[in-house]
Parts: sequence; C-alpha cells; structure tokens
Amino acid sequence: MPTTFDSIIIGAGQAGPTLAGRLTQSGRTVAFIERKLFGGTCVNTGCTPTKALVASAYVAQKARTAASYGVTVQGAVSVDMKAVKARKDQIVAKSRDGLENYLRNMKGCTAFTGHAHFESPNQVRVGDDLLTAKEIFINVGGRAVVPDFPGVDRVPWMDNVGILELETLPRHLIVVGGSYVGLEFGQIFRRFGSEVTIIEKSPRLVSREDEDVSASIRGFLEKEGIHVRTSAECIHFEPRGNDIAAGVDCTDDPTDSIGSHVLLAVGRTPNTHDLGLEKAGVALDARGFITVDDQLRTNVPGIWALGDCNGRGAFTHTAYNDFEIVAANLLDNDPRSVTDRIPVYALYTDPPLGRVGLTEEQVRKSGKPALIGTRPMTKVARAIEKGETEGFIKVLVDAQTKEILGASILGTGGDEAIHCIIDTMYARAPYTLIQRAVHIHPTVSELLPTVFGDLKPLT
Repeated sequence: MPTTFDSIIIGAGQAGPTLAGRLTQSGRTVAFIERKLFGGTCVNTGCTPTKALVASAYVAQKARTAASYGVTVQGAVSVDMKAVKARKDQIVAKSRDGLENYLRNMKGCTAFTGHAHFESPNQVRVGDDLLTAKEIFINVGGRAVVPDFPGVDRVPWMDNVGILELETLPRHLIVVGGSYVGLEFGQIFRRFGSEVTIIEKSPRLVSREDEDVSASIRGFLEKEGIHVRTSAECIHFEPRGNDIAAGVDCTDDPTDSIGSHVLLAVGRTPNTHDLGLEKAGVALDARGFITVDDQLRTNVPGIWALGDCNGRGAFTHTAYNDFEIVAANLLDNDPRSVTDRIPVYALYTDPPLGRVGLTEEQVRKSGKPALIGTRPMTKVARAIEKGETEGFIKVLVDAQTKEILGASILGTGGDEAIHCIIDTMYARAPYTLIQRAVHIHPTVSELLPTVFGDLKPLT
C-alpha cells in the first residue's frame, strides 16, 4: 500500500531542504528523497569544495610571492595534496552532515535514501516504498557533460567530481573547457604546482563575457604560466605512452598537448533521464530540462521543478531563489516569478569576476542610448595596497532613465563589491544613488561613486 504525504521533495540540493522547512511549518507532511549525498552539487562537488581549494591555492600563491610584500619564506613552497583534500573533505562533510541531520530531525518530514522514480503524476517509488502526494517538487540538479570527442573512450579523464578526489598533484593537467569550472580548476592546480593547459573551442575564454573581460582573464592566467589554446576546432585524444595526447586543430598552433591528466569541463546536463518523468507526463525540452512556467510549475498540475534541472538558472543562488518563488506563491500569496530576478553570478578565479545584468555587447545590441564608466584596478587604492591590481570595473547605465543596465567588476573583492550595484538595480533606483553615497575607505566599493561620476556615452 502506498504511504501518503502532503508533499514529496526529490533531491537535497539548495532549493529542497529549505522548502521542506517551510512546508512542514505550514502543517504539511513531507517525504524527502535523496539518492546519494545530501546538499547537492553545491555542497558536495561544486561551490563548497572548489572554494576550499581556491583558498588553499591562494595561500600557496601568496607564499610564493611573499618577497614582494617584504616577507621572507624559508625554502621552496610546496603543496601537500592529501592535506589539501583532507581540509576540503572536512568542510564538505560538516556542511553535508549538518544538512542531513536537519532534515532527518525535522518534525513532519520523513527522509528517504534511494533512487526516486515516478509511477504516476502523484506517486513516486523509492526502493520498496511507494509514496503518494498531491504536491511533488523536483530538485535533482545536474551533472557534467561528457562530450563525444574522438578517442575520449581510450584515455582516462576526470570531471568536476573526479578531480576533487585527487591526492597527488598532476604533473600536467589538460583542461578542456575555458569557462567557469575549467578556469577555476586550471588556476587552482597551476598554483598547486602542476603544469596546466586550457583548451577552449571558442576564440576566447569565457565567451559569454565581453572581450575586454576575456582578454584580461587570459592575461593574468598566462602570467601565472598557464598555457591557453583557443579556437580548438577538432579536439581529440589518444594514449601517448603513460601520458595523454590532446589533439587541437588550432589556427595558430596545431601541435598536440601532452599531459598526465585530463579534466573535461564543457558544460552541464540535468539529472532528468532516470526519474520516469514520462509516467508522470512531465514535459522536457530538447536538452532534457524540465519545462516550467514563470512560477516554476511544470505542465502537470501539482508538480514543480526547482534548481538546475529546470534550465532557468545554473547557480546555487538561483536554485535558492527558486525555493523562494515557490514558497511565496504557494504559501504566502505573494506572486513572485522567475522573470523578476536579474542575472547575477561570479567567476572565482583570482582575481574574481562579479557580474550583474547586461554585458556591454548586449547593451549595444539592444540599441538603448547608454552611458559607460570604467576604471582599472591599478587606480584602486585597496588593490594597490594588497598588491592585486589585475582587472577593472565597468558599469553601464541607461542614458534616459539613469537606471543601471549591468556591470562587471573583475578584480580583488569584485565578487563582493558587485552587490552595491545589484541592490541598486533591484530597487530600480538611478545610478546617482550610488554616486552620492559615502563609501568606506579603503575598499573596492568606494570607487563605484567615482566610476558612476565619470560616465561617457557608449558609442
């Protein structure tokens, strides 16, 4: 006989656990299903572990450059990968275990471990348990794409999950994919001491960003000794003794890159292939993402999709916002929607990139009369004092309404300073609000009034 609940949540990523808390507080009984690791990608194989590695890599780099700060470090700087991994694992375990304990001890919530599979629009099977509910929330996240490169089946390779398990340092790491995941891991392992080559199919790194952003990122990565190969039109692999040869048909250099390890970082795909969604009648798009409306409802009444699996965002903060949207509409009579949110994200290279709204290229294509302001980090006191002057600040403003259209802050503290602009954009306030504000010295944010005070027409 099926066990009946008011709600079923599938997947313990960023949207699910907090939603369970709100649903149980409303008096609902909740069945919570997680097939493997509580916390989803962010806690286990995404934000938490990678930013722990970023921190270790930052310390290693600072130790190597200590002399420029007047600090003497005795002997060569080396990295103990087992210790680095142990630190990362400890941070991850604490977060994951805390979340699992929260759910298992939540009043009104019953946690199941196993693979969820739909039997009908309101029934989900987990092992021997058949669960029934009028409300079902899918929060199953995504996984790395494994591209069908010629020869990829003949060589060992890692994705973002496998590389986190390394306890020895790769002699030469070849990274295929010049976007967020690839660039972060590439810089991490270069700073740990590996030789690193990044291969990107597009003509430039992080091609979704403006050309000046891409060029600046490539510049500081190459200064650290990372080899960058763009315009890779025909990527293929073959064993080469104990090494791996990555063939790259580049217009400037057709020679193979020979490495000891390969990381594939070319995109993500949703975990929707094995849920039995066809039995529930839930519609998918051509890429396998669950189709949802502006309030994250699927085509089947009573079923919602949140987080990476719905294709409406690929970040922890968008997944959490999905929870907020669903809870607001379902429980608070507050009509929030996906289209309310402004695109925001960060790239955690060093220095980081903080982004909000439109790029310069998108503003130009829009045809809006616009103003632009820029300032190099070499003219930011905080960056100079820290000895971290790579990058720049760029802001874009609607010339008629004075509302901010977008911004890029590539530089030390850029992932934090961008929030001044994010909040102003959500308030739909004019840029003059920031221009007239008094910010604290010495910070990166204190230069934002200056940048907005020196706007010029975007020609």
